[in-house]
Amino acid sequence: MNNFSNIDISVTVLYLVGIVVLGIATIKKGRTDADQYFLANYSLKWPVIGAALFASNISTVHLVGLAASGFNDGLVWGNFEWLAAFMLIILALVFAPFYYRNKISTLPEFLEKRYSPIVRTLMAFLALLGALFMHIGVSLYAGAVVFEQFFGIDVYLSILLISGLTALYTVIGGLRSVVITETVQTLVLITGCIALTVFGLMKLPEIGIEDLAGLKRAVKPEQLDLIPSANNTSGLSWSAILLGYPVIGIWYWCADQTIVQRVLGAKTLTDAQIGPIFAGFIKILPVFVMVLPGVLGYVLFQDKITNANNAFPILVTELLPTGLKGLMAAALLAALMSTVAAALNSAGTLVSLDMVKRFRPDISDRRLVFIGRITAVVVMIIAILWSPLIARFNSIFEAINNLLIVISPPIVTVFVWGVFWKRGNTQGAIATFIGGFLLALVVFLIDFPIIGETKIITELWGISFMMQAWWLFVCCSIIYIVVSLITSAPSSESIHDVTYQSSHEFWKMYKSKKGRRTLILAGCLVVVIIILYAIFH
Repeated sequence: MNNFSNIDISVTVLYLVGIVVLGIATIKKGRTDADQYFLANYSLKWPVIGAALFASNISTVHLVGLAASGFNDGLVWGNFEWLAAFMLIILALVFAPFYYRNKISTLPEFLEKRYSPIVRTLMAFLALLGALFMHIGVSLYAGAVVFEQFFGIDVYLSILLISGLTALYTVIGGLRSVVITETVQTLVLITGCIALTVFGLMKLPEIGIEDLAGLKRAVKPEQLDLIPSANNTSGLSWSAILLGYPVIGIWYWCADQTIVQRVLGAKTLTDAQIGPIFAGFIKILPVFVMVLPGVLGYVLFQDKITNANNAFPILVTELLPTGLKGLMAAALLAALMSTVAAALNSAGTLVSLDMVKRFRPDISDRRLVFIGRITAVVVMIIAILWSPLIARFNSIFEAINNLLIVISPPIVTVFVWGVFWKRGNTQGAIATFIGGFLLALVVFLIDFPIIGETKIITELWGISFMMQAWWLFVCCSIIYIVVSLITSAPSSESIHDVTYQSSHEFWKMYKSKKGRRTLILAGCLVVVIIILYAIFH
């Protein structure tokens, strides 16, 4: 055990038992139908949706990876968190009304309404790949590595233990169990991260740092700056952030089943819109409680942290007192379990509703729920087998980034053009999904150093992963537009409820009192983010 007392271990174990019991206790007695299992019977209110969106996003990869990025490069990586607020606004204002209006159960179902059943199947396939290889596989490995450092438990045993317990209440309870446990986990996660930041700041006077000026002198150049300069060594640039991030961000926040499923289970349109905006406000916190601790780790323990990925575990063991170490371990567990639970539930939904029910429309709800549960178990087994292969990447973040550019460009192209361009058709969507995915896969294979250690596109050509995402999106857009234009246009009746019919339609939705309130809340979030950028420029 790495500086963990019996009290810390007890706190962690009690949390683990408590969250499983809570997940099972939320299961409604009696017969479980498909809407209840996959979408919580359309009963989710905006506070739960917002908290669940945040918890599903924040995984062990975030806690460890953001601290490592803060240690290496500084607050510049906080752009991923604050720009996510704008993506959540896009989800709330642009996509959520279409999703709620059509009462869809899955995002592939939305694409069937916009295009055709074939497009729905292709989307379900890509979404399933994302849930399996990214959300579950990478998160399991990251969590297992950290728990090996904390408790000395073998990586493979950690993966089996964590995945088994998470699958227990997810498979039985469905979305309702997932979102309720995620709400609790969000509170634990934020509490643990705030405690780590506070104890880190309290430690600074012991090494002679009494104020912000002293901290600035102790850090690397630009380590406290969010806006990257031309000399920034992080590899991030404003061109990459402004062009590449929206491609990744719109897929993740607006078109990824694992995340958006919480919005699909909303009780009202207002809940579906305010929930993401609420999550956007919560996304302000990670810069201060997840990235900043990495910067503090550089100032306080740069002699002990020889590998940036160890920054977070060393901060926990060096800074936190007995009991709080156990709480932070519980926070790590919360982050991991919430992400895996969300992905498992969405995987079961995709297979049951987008694949099985399409070919067997008369299948009973009980059978659908059974198939969803079996899918979750199978997906978990595959993820367990895949997750150790993450070790072949140079870092966990590198694994995520490489997988992101394979999935996000074709999906974002089909969704964005489909909503805003009435001329886009089924042939364009199919060509984009197939051609764009194959093109992105080729880029991935070229850049992955199977032979040697050089990444051709990233290192030799100097094209960062975010700019790769942007140029792949451009290529996918060309495929979509060209194929759509050379084939027949869809009928106006078939796309009336799934596209914007005119430039004025967007504003018509927000003339009501509730609509104006949603716009005001979104505007407040934008103002807050702009003010924060002005302060930390």
